[in-house]
Amino acid sequence: MPNTQQNDILVIGSLNADLVVRAPRFPAPGETISGGDLLTIPGGKGANQAVAAARQGANVAMAGRVGRDNFAPFLIENLNANHVNTAHVLEDNVASGTAIIIVDENGQNSIVISPGANGKVDTQDVDSAPDAKILLLQFEIPMETVLHAAKRYKAQGATVILNPAPARQIPSDLLAHIDILVPNESELALLANLPVTDIPSAEVAAQAILKRGVKTVIVTLGNKGALAVTQTQTFHVDAFPVDVVDTTAAGDAFIGGFSSKLLEIILDSSGKPLEAEQQAIRLQNAVRYGCACGALATTKLGAQPSLPTKEEVQKFLS
Repeated sequence: MPNTQQNDILVIGSLNADLVVRAPRFPAPGETISGGDLLTIPGGKGANQAVAAARQGANVAMAGRVGRDNFAPFLIENLNANHVNTAHVLEDNVASGTAIIIVDENGQNSIVISPGANGKVDTQDVDSAPDAKILLLQFEIPMETVLHAAKRYKAQGATVILNPAPARQIPSDLLAHIDILVPNESELALLANLPVTDIPSAEVAAQAILKRGVKTVIVTLGNKGALAVTQTQTFHVDAFPVDVVDTTAAGDAFIGGFSSKLLEIILDSSGKPLEAEQQAIRLQNAVRYGCACGALATTKLGAQPSLPTKEEVQKFLS
């Protein structure tokens, strides 16, 4: 039976053990180069976004799967330590998801993922997951499961946010159940089948996605900030200048930070719906807050260790 306790945010997605090594550059095909020490860091887009939102003070639950291996307790204990509800993270008789990550001297990364238990997350896991006001989804679990989750939680009145990563085409029936789509430039280009090379072309591509049923498209643009496109407004938020160490979880940090502010867009302090003009202003504030979270995440090595706390973001913005 579903858990009727309602969380602010539910993440149905991946948990990975990230195996990270720093190197002066990426090796060419067939080349072997020397790197730094190997680090094992908790990651996975789903778990990253859950931790990112929880560190901003949101009440967060995670649903997903880990294997029966040494990585499993490491991944679950880290979520618990960050105050993420893990009651719906199940064990499967396979390996936990892993990611092999190379980070170069400029902080850019190259990643290969082995899905492991993430590939076993199914529709029954969705049906037994708790209720939530906001649902966060990504593409590191099966598409069938993502579609089922979007339909179920949309029907319950939740706000459904999809981060379409890793990049792949989206079934049209899935887009119809998405409130907010948060792609990066390459993901947006694939989804819209249009070139995305700058902010104007990103706006054109985002407008094309809106015509397919999504209410809001927020494009993360790396060191160019973020672009938000809705039926009634379009705006760009500049990136915050920082010294970049590792970009691995910047997008996840953005989504967690933005999502933690989303309820403030919909409701006022008494729980009543805001006027459209007030919602527009708060949407801009939420995107700016997400950009701050993303910027701070690039200043440290690793996925979840880099995700900022609420206090760190507030200090950064003050």
